[in-house]
Amino acid sequence: MEPDDKNDLRIRTFEYSRRIIRLFGSLPNTTIAQVVGKQCLRSGTSIGANYREAYRSRSRAEFIAKIGDCLKEAEETQYWLELMIAEEIVSNNKLSSLVKETDELVAIFVSSMNTAKSNATS
Repeated sequence: MEPDDKNDLRIRTFEYSRRIIRLFGSLPNTTIAQVVGKQCLRSGTSIGANYREAYRSRSRAEFIAKIGDCLKEAEETQYWLELMIAEEIVSNNKLSSLVKETDELVAIFVSSMNTAKSNATS
């Protein structure tokens, strides 16, 4: 990874997806853990896919829409992670780093959307 790669959101969201996949693979084989885990897997891995689409968007409106999709999926992933902790499927200690990264991604997408919207009216 090059020095600037840590600032590339395409790489960051790809690595985030990998962490979500590893989390799902480590979940207990109970019905509840698997159902909640699959929901988290779907939303968590779609963040990076949606960001790739936003990155290559053809217009500001398309960028804003795709960043909105990223935000929606990141917030949904927050929900599933919080539910896993609340239901003691996974310990808070084990998920704290992933929760922190999710919170940071939400903040980045909110900021990106707000910037794009304000630039659209300038």
